[in-house]
Amino acid sequence: MKHEATSLRTKKMFAESLKKQMKTKPFSKITVSEIIKDCGVNRNTFYYHFEDIYALLKWTLEEEAIEVVRHFDLLVDYEEAIAFVMDYVEKNDYIINCAYDSIGLDKMKQFFYADFVELIASIVDRAEKKEGVSLNPDYKRFLVQFYTEACAGMLIDWIKHRQNLDQEKMVEYLSQTFKVSLLAMLRNAR
Repeated sequence: MKHEATSLRTKKMFAESLKKQMKTKPFSKITVSEIIKDCGVNRNTFYYHFEDIYALLKWTLEEEAIEVVRHFDLLVDYEEAIAFVMDYVEKNDYIINCAYDSIGLDKMKQFFYADFVELIASIVDRAEKKEGVSLNPDYKRFLVQFYTEACAGMLIDWIKHRQNLDQEKMVEYLSQTFKVSLLAMLRNAR
């Protein structure tokens, strides 16, 4: 247990250093050497915890936002979960924009895809149980992929073009769309 706590502290130290670097330069220009120098550790310590700087970025985003969202009851608290992610984006827009500008839309979507798929799949699973419906596995995969692409795409678009829609409206629209369309599809599947 002590080793896990130390490892988590070390990872958080790397994440804070990365975030500090991202305030002043593009993600693609940040090096492992700069991070280890800032943290006062050796290169092996970094590579013990992370494969590369992209893995550190992914861990940082997962640890700070996506992992927290997993603890919401997404059928009940989906609006709170969406608002939490959007608040995180607001407070850390320099991280998201720096990463987006350096690695592009496709890489950003890849970063989030596995985590979003897992979250969306849990929402669909819970909705199936709540409605007493069992979807065809192919259709269920399609729905999970559809909602994942939609959520990731809308979130990334909102990050880049916030002036088009305020956070409150975005949360409201995503919540309404999710709630109404998913329940309608499940009821139709009966």
